[in-house]
Amino acid sequence: MLNIVLFGPPGAGKGTQSAKLIEKYGLAHLSTGDIFRANIKGNTELGKLAKSYMDAGNLVPDEVTIQILESEVNKNPNATGFIFDGFPRTTPQAEALHTFLKERNTTIHQMLALNVAQEELVKRLLLRGEQSDRPDDKDESIISNRIQVYNDQTAVVADFYSAQEKFSSINGVGNVDEIFARLCQVIDSLSSNA
Repeated sequence: MLNIVLFGPPGAGKGTQSAKLIEKYGLAHLSTGDIFRANIKGNTELGKLAKSYMDAGNLVPDEVTIQILESEVNKNPNATGFIFDGFPRTTPQAEALHTFLKERNTTIHQMLALNVAQEELVKRLLLRGEQSDRPDDKDESIISNRIQVYNDQTAVVADFYSAQEKFSSINGVGNVDEIFARLCQVIDSLSSNA
């Protein structure tokens, strides 16, 4: 089993790269953002709760996020591994994920962090906002708040995986295939070192 955390600020390209990694490595994709958006679209109780936080550019509380993620993992009992996209976002979430996976005799093998400068992130998100129906990508002040929340609350999760020697910083600037090649190089080195 191969479990990867794909990490980076909003607009870093996690969704784009996840799709390519899933295809190449046969992993199940768990995107908390996609899960929340599906619940919002379905107007579920969880969706309404998540929307109230997301509309303000804030993180959904840990306990809600963890419950959803565990439920999604349990829906994929035959998966050969997972890409966690947008999770964990806090150290308590990382600790909860570690405990949850340990109970299933597995672990996170590597955190791959896409690094992109803030100006580029804002540009990418505004473009995505023009092309999609995501209101959180159309307002530069909300985008800036999301990036600030990431820097203040989420970036520290890298320390959790760095302490376990499971952290790789990846240059997230370039074309999609160049960035993908950088990610694959790290993943392929994991299997050769196993």
